[in-house]
Amino acid sequence: MLQCPLGSAINAVIKSLPGCRFSKTYHGWHIPADKKTYALLKKQLPPGWQITEIKDTVPAVAPAQVVTGTVSANAVIAFKQTRFTPLNAAALHELRLQLKLKGYSPNTIRTYSNEFSALLGRLANIYVNDLQPEHLKRYMLFCTTSLRLSENTLHSRLNALKFYWEQVLHKEKFFFEIPRPKKHLQLPGVFNQDEIAAIINSVSNKKHKAMLMLAYSAGLRVSEVVQLKTTAVDSRRMTIFISRAKGKKDRVVSLSPVMLVMLREYAREYKLEKGGYLFQGAASGLPYSIRSLQEVLLCAKKKAGILRPGGMHSLRHSFATHLVDKGTDVTMIQKLLGHNDIKTTMRYLHTSNKDLLKIVSPLDSLDLR
Repeated sequence: MLQCPLGSAINAVIKSLPGCRFSKTYHGWHIPADKKTYALLKKQLPPGWQITEIKDTVPAVAPAQVVTGTVSANAVIAFKQTRFTPLNAAALHELRLQLKLKGYSPNTIRTYSNEFSALLGRLANIYVNDLQPEHLKRYMLFCTTSLRLSENTLHSRLNALKFYWEQVLHKEKFFFEIPRPKKHLQLPGVFNQDEIAAIINSVSNKKHKAMLMLAYSAGLRVSEVVQLKTTAVDSRRMTIFISRAKGKKDRVVSLSPVMLVMLREYAREYKLEKGGYLFQGAASGLPYSIRSLQEVLLCAKKKAGILRPGGMHSLRHSFATHLVDKGTDVTMIQKLLGHNDIKTTMRYLHTSNKDLLKIVSPLDSLDLR
């Protein structure tokens, strides 16, 4: 259970978590008992907020209430808001202002603000601008050895500090002596084509089915699916125009003939507004909720009996992997996915089974009885 001051900024974050619900009995929020939800909670904490204590005092009233892993399923998680000195609060404001002026995405602004706030929360009355490289080096060592932060979190924290000193304070080569932790080479999670078919076939709602099919057929991010306008689909050129995607980049992806038939059936049933969102939400004129689409996939997986972990982004990974399986050139896949660096796309060579199927195991040549 999550307990926090009602009306505080953290309530909006908790309400956005998939599967959360408020308990009037215990005056707190129940969230699903999984590490992914807990990691999402910590990542989206507003600047200045942190988890202050975890107690195993709540009686079990329903299955899968609270996070598992390092926290038991019946834990009470409380929060507190860190109060910064006026100078450090001004430094946080300057960081956020510079990020907005440079046009960074809301997600990046939130991440950098949270990571910078983590440092400010440790400083007490020390002015952050007085810190020197050796201080930050010791701080990053503390984050690694004492806090045991993951490699990705350490990179995000270092990026936030680097941005502040170099882009806000304009200090050159301030981080030259601070090494970056080596990242874990994690392969993308993918579904096989039978699992994709089972997921899609388990959905009866035409809008939900169209969204899942579109995400897989064109390798779209979940945010790109819900933000699509009807004018983005060009049936003559058989293309879909993706506007201002991640990194504020436009790109053009191919429109599958099967997908076009599905979209036409969907458009006839839902009577879409010309120029409006392709997939409207509950409120007219607003796009479909990302969280709702994620829930659609979870329900479809459960109904189809798919146990393999993976969410909406796994449909994008599966799209790329299956193209590699079919022998599609990696540079073409790079364009379709909108990657700047070919190295990002090259990951899918490791998830493909195209070359693995050609390998004969030495076990197969043994004379076994």
